[in-house]
Parts: sequence; C-alpha cells; structure tokens
Amino acid sequence: MLLLGLILALGVMACTPNEHPAATSAGFVQPEGSTTPSKIPLSPTPTKTATPTDTRVPKDTPTIPSTATSTSTPTVTPLACLSEPGAVESRQLDSQSLPKPLEYLVYLPPCYAQSAQRYPVIYLIHGQTYRADHWLDLGAGEIADRLITAGEVAPFIMVFPYERDHYIYPPENEFRSAFINDLIPAVDGEFRTLRDRSQRAIGGISRGGNWAVHIGLQHPKLFGAIGAHSTPVFSSDSNPEIIRWLRAIPLDEMPRIYLDAGENDRWLQYTQVFEQILNDENIPHEWHLYPGFHEDAYWQAHMEEYLRWYAQGW
Repeated sequence: MLLLGLILALGVMACTPNEHPAATSAGFVQPEGSTTPSKIPLSPTPTKTATPTDTRVPKDTPTIPSTATSTSTPTVTPLACLSEPGAVESRQLDSQSLPKPLEYLVYLPPCYAQSAQRYPVIYLIHGQTYRADHWLDLGAGEIADRLITAGEVAPFIMVFPYERDHYIYPPENEFRSAFINDLIPAVDGEFRTLRDRSQRAIGGISRGGNWAVHIGLQHPKLFGAIGAHSTPVFSSDSNPEIIRWLRAIPLDEMPRIYLDAGENDRWLQYTQVFEQILNDENIPHEWHLYPGFHEDAYWQAHMEEYLRWYAQGW
C-alpha cells in the first residue's frame, strides 16, 4: 500500500504546470497556455523613425572625381608671346598748335596683340637735337621687354614724341599744347591705355626733361609722375613760374618727382637750382647725383633705374 501511494503522488506532480515558462532556443519565451511563440523579443525593437537609413551624413566631405574643367582653378601657363619682344609703331598727327605734323613712336609691350588688357603709359621726350627714337637707342625697349617678361614690373606702353622745333622755347613753342590737346587724346583713342593720372607718367632727357617738368606741373591732373634726367630749366625766368605751379598743386595731388644728373654734367648747376626750389617749397622728390657727364653713356647706364621708377605702383 505504501508503494502504491508513492506512485500515485509522483503521477500527480508530473501533471502539475511549472511555475516558470521554459526559454525557447530562439531567445523568446513560451507564454502560459500558448503553444505558438509570439516572436516578441526580450528588448523592445525601436520604431522605424529611430532606425538610421543608408542616407547617413559622412564625417568628411567626400572627394568628387575632377571631371569638370571650367569650374576648377586653372594653372597659369606662360603665354608664348612673352618670348617675343615688344613692338614699336610709328605714327603722326596734325595739330593746330604746330606748323608740321607731330611725329611719335609707340612701344607696345609683349603680348599686347594677344590680350584685351589696358596698360599704363609713359611719355618720354628726347634730348635736344635728337629724334623720337632717342630713348629706344639707349635701350629702353629691350630693358622694358626684359623687366616685363620677368614679371619684375607690370607691362606698360611707352610713347616717344618728336619735338621738331627744338631751338624755340616756350611760350613761343606750342609743343605743350599739341602734347596735351592732340597727342594724349590720339594715344588714348587708338591704344588700350589706362587713363587715370596714376597710370600716366611723363619724363625726358636734358631738354626733354624741361618739357616733362613744364607739362607735368601745369597739368598735374593728367600725370602721376614726372622724371627729369640731366635737366636744366629752360631759363632763370622759368623759376617764378615753376614756383607758382608747385604752389597751385595740393600736396596730396603732387606728382612723384625724380631728378638725377652726372657730377660732371655741364648743366648741373641748373638742375640743382630746380632741386633747391623743390626743397624750399617742401615738395617730396627723389634726387640722385651720380658719376658721369651730360651724354648718352650716362643715360644708358641708368635706363633700367628710370623705367623701374616710372613703373612703381603699377
């Protein structure tokens, strides 16, 4: 009987449900009274709005293959024309101020014909008894070519007018009127020039320097720089006029002024008179006294210095 009772007790226990559900092999639980898993995970699955998609923002900007050429920054390639010298062209014009046509030469820098660029202009006047090509004979063209192609100065145009009546002095000589009223408008009209005063200079050798001083100081709104090389003033009678011209120019509108001469120049004392006037009037200027004479060899030796000075700031 005892054995029969023990067997009956074990049978009852086997038919009683377990208090804790068994875990399935898939990681889900079997709920009580259910034979089919509900597939609810142990941790709640985030909603779709919290699940990032493949449109993630990269941490770094992706590198896009360079297929476009028009929007990329080009590499500057030297123009082939830079290996060619500048061009010199001859012109003449009629002027009511002069009995004969005004002849002049124009130096155009390398690549002028291949570009649409506008250029500063230097007007350079020859010495007495010389012709328009005086500056070119002293190497101005070759030196300008070298400085421009080397990138040491900005490219510029040079104009060399010919003063035919070089034994007639102002005011009888109307070269200044022809220069202002006819030459500059003709050059600006035909060539691609920059017309602001800061982009226009005037200079001269010997007598040509006299003209540069007279024209430049009487028309300071047209010229930003005046160069006078081995230059005596026309006469002592010009001194009061020069002083009056200087005093009429506001200091902040005064053109840059450059003077030089050789120690053995036979006209040195007259150049020094003008330099002293500038000192007395407190006019800023650059003055150089070098070894040398009043001759081509002196001006040729300083030609590069002259052109570099004119081109300052361009």
